[in-house]
Amino acid sequence: MTALKINFQSLQLTDEQFFQLCQDNRDLRLERSANGELIVMPPTGGETGNRSGKITQQLFNWTEIDGTGIAFDSSTGFKLPNGANRSPDASWVRLTRWNTLTDEQKEKFIPLYPDLAIELLSPTDSLKVTQEKMKEYIDNGTKLAWLINRKFKQVEIYRPGQAVTILDSPTNLSGEGILPGFVLDLEPIW
Repeated sequence: MTALKINFQSLQLTDEQFFQLCQDNRDLRLERSANGELIVMPPTGGETGNRSGKITQQLFNWTEIDGTGIAFDSSTGFKLPNGANRSPDASWVRLTRWNTLTDEQKEKFIPLYPDLAIELLSPTDSLKVTQEKMKEYIDNGTKLAWLINRKFKQVEIYRPGQAVTILDSPTNLSGEGILPGFVLDLEPIW
């Protein structure tokens, strides 16, 4: 089942209304496009959920040791500068940026772009739609984004101002200068 898009453009939900809609429907994973479309994301299957957890685990473990940022799981919503509300499968924000937020901002959808955004393509995801989502992260400030495609053992790397890099069967990914020292081991993900 692919994501369901519902056009709510005529309603133009405020940020508070969208947040409350998500709180009232916790069993649904909701995103909102920049033009107001409500996107209902279906739950993943067991294999994708397991692999996504392994990605998040590696990012959280490194974050705890490194201490320069904060990691988030797939349930975390980001309010991007273009107005979209997105939830990457795993993400990371530099601590200096996180610390600029008020306690109230930290409790709701984060009004920041993630410095790192990771999406794991599930069998039901549209590659084209997910690629557009990756570009949206970069266009809104994200410094590094990885689209991991298990089916083809391929990774698309997105960076601002650069063409997308495609890697075939990589064994790991480097956090580059964005997360210095972070290496995502892809062997347990494939």
